[in-house]
Amino acid sequence: MSITHTLKTLALNAIGARVRDITGSTASLDDFAKPKGDVGLFGPDSVAWQVHANFTAMMVGGLSSLIVQSLHPRALAAVWDHSDFRYKLKERLGRTAYFVAATTYGGEAMALSAIRRVNAIHANIKGIDLQGQPYVANESELIRWVHLVEVTSFLAAYQHLARQPLSPQACDQYISEMARVGHLLGAVDLPLTYAATQTELLGYADKLSFDARAQEILQIIQAYPVDVIDKPWMALVLKCAFDVMPAWVLKLMGQPPSCVVQQHVTRWTVQTSAEPVQWMLNQQGVCAVARQRVLGGARHA
Repeated sequence: MSITHTLKTLALNAIGARVRDITGSTASLDDFAKPKGDVGLFGPDSVAWQVHANFTAMMVGGLSSLIVQSLHPRALAAVWDHSDFRYKLKERLGRTAYFVAATTYGGEAMALSAIRRVNAIHANIKGIDLQGQPYVANESELIRWVHLVEVTSFLAAYQHLARQPLSPQACDQYISEMARVGHLLGAVDLPLTYAATQTELLGYADKLSFDARAQEILQIIQAYPVDVIDKPWMALVLKCAFDVMPAWVLKLMGQPPSCVVQQHVTRWTVQTSAEPVQWMLNQQGVCAVARQRVLGGARHA
């Protein structure tokens, strides 16, 4: 083994450890390596594979999504009353990351199993929010809200941070692809274009509130637990999370938008600092493993 190969392996392993610590991921990549030839729900030519492979965009989009989702009082009540999210934020992010990875890069059986597991959990979650309104976690409207916020947040973060943003047609394709997962989770008649998704989201505006609970969620996310060495990077990720939110959401939260110059500086810094992580993931991350699974089956066909 050459010195170059040894150093590369050490670097890959060190970066991988940092990624797992930041995200709270505990998933085994071995689960994504089989069965050979299985393309899963989307396949390697999908826009979902491309978007979800961008680690920093998924971090930014994921945190942005959690903040915006908390503005819906009934959706927040379901999380507040029935999960340990407020005390184990990293574990929650890890579970969400696993679900996205399983449904995007897993074989078909793995993807559908992850969806059934979530549906089974949602079926037992119900209660009353602070305004006395009943909620049921598998209610189509709430699932629709969570889905719309998540996919638009991921897409907005990708468009903001990717060196080569998607074309308008590819953005629509991403929304259409992700609607398949949303429908399997119980949402009904999801929009299939980016423009329609934005219109649907705005339709929720009069139901949202930046109340005391939502403010506490924001404080928890802003105090995201990472090692001291990672705190500056996480602070920039959180700035980006606000930068990709719709203007009307920022207004609702009383959050002034960053100036254009600040947004550019933050974006460039996050893009540049994330390059070593993306280098590692491109070689041995979940997308790389899944691609080998698909190609492996093709070679033996």
